[in-house]
Amino acid sequence: MDQSVDRNSTGIAYIETARKFLDRETTGGLLLIGATLIALMLGNSQWADTYHHYLKDELVFELSKHFTLRLTVEEWINDGLMAIFFLVAALELKREILVGELSSWKKASMPLLGALGGMIVPALIFLALNFNTDKMVGWGIPMATDIAYSLGIIGLLGKRIPLQLKTFLIALAIADDLGAILVIALFYSSDLSWFYLGAGAGIFTLLMLCNRFGIKNLFWYLLGGIALWYCFLNSGVHPTIAGVLFAVTIPVKPKLDSKILKERTARNVAALEETDIENRDPLQDIRQRKILQAMKKDTENSNPPLLKLENALIDFNVFFIIPVFAIANAGVKLDVSLLEVISGSLGLGILLGLVIGKVLGISLFALIGEKLGIAELHSSLRWRHVVGMGMIAGIGFTMSLFITNLAFVDPELIKVAKISIMLASLIAAVGGVAMLLTGTARDTREGADN
Repeated sequence: MDQSVDRNSTGIAYIETARKFLDRETTGGLLLIGATLIALMLGNSQWADTYHHYLKDELVFELSKHFTLRLTVEEWINDGLMAIFFLVAALELKREILVGELSSWKKASMPLLGALGGMIVPALIFLALNFNTDKMVGWGIPMATDIAYSLGIIGLLGKRIPLQLKTFLIALAIADDLGAILVIALFYSSDLSWFYLGAGAGIFTLLMLCNRFGIKNLFWYLLGGIALWYCFLNSGVHPTIAGVLFAVTIPVKPKLDSKILKERTARNVAALEETDIENRDPLQDIRQRKILQAMKKDTENSNPPLLKLENALIDFNVFFIIPVFAIANAGVKLDVSLLEVISGSLGLGILLGLVIGKVLGISLFALIGEKLGIAELHSSLRWRHVVGMGMIAGIGFTMSLFITNLAFVDPELIKVAKISIMLASLIAAVGGVAMLLTGTARDTREGADN
């Protein structure tokens, strides 16, 4: 991976991208809630059969008679669009490692430990309730945190919570997504094709060589990324992994470093002044137009390819992919009583894993890290903030639904799991918001008393 980044010249761009990401996630969380409600209404309406039938319809992409892709609408969403979702998640992770909350061990230790605890404890709770049963394979379901939903909820609280808590949750959720990706790759893949795995490894190596030798044009990487996805689609390893591997290959160093950009900009500004810009129309002056175009091109070339790709995809990810996934996967028929759901080991395992396991694992591992001196809580945060945030991290929704589809084939088990996920996510959201707002009110009272 190209790590030779000029932090002084690109750090501001990375930070600005992070801020835009947070703003988008707040709006995207609201859109996701709306998409979920639409899916539930469709799944429990007179159009339910039509809704489910459409998802099973086949969409054919035929490039030639030798290259044809036949996937259902549901498969295009879960195998295709979700690969882009994981690509964006991996790009965000890479950015955080470069200049964000994961850029140093001191910054990364607390959210990483929290993410680790937030995966291990829920999985253990689920396994304890489902050990030696056919439901045991679903242990990965309560491990996940839905970054869109959780950040959307946090965003709605606005300035009533510390900004550092939001960045903490971003880092934790991204690390959690990485853990979920590894779980999917290692435990939810089957019937491996060594031919396609070998071809995928070859393409990945070629893309890494492109990065190593300084190729910055994203067009070639996109071609390789599509080929990489196709190989993994046929390999037996879930194709969303291709998105993660593709992100690793994207260059982080721009075509123009800050020194060359400054020199060129100075020359272009001097040349522009010589054209007497105040007295001429740039639309009619060919020389002015060429200078301005050169400045625009230089500015674009100073932007790291990683940021170009992330900025190009982030809106598509937040405002299209995630809502579409929710519409395709959240439309479960609510013909099972809640008592029946939570009385079974599957539903109870998911419910307790997400609602109790998440907050317990995150808080416990973070506390252990602090006591051992390897992690430090930010001065603006209190442990009630961590507990409240840990509860909100129990919103597993998108990732949990995704793993459910990989874990089970029995429609009844899938139905129970999805209802449990939505119930747990609702409880986690309400509980987390209540905890954070209560803590904020207490801080306000203490401040007034002082």
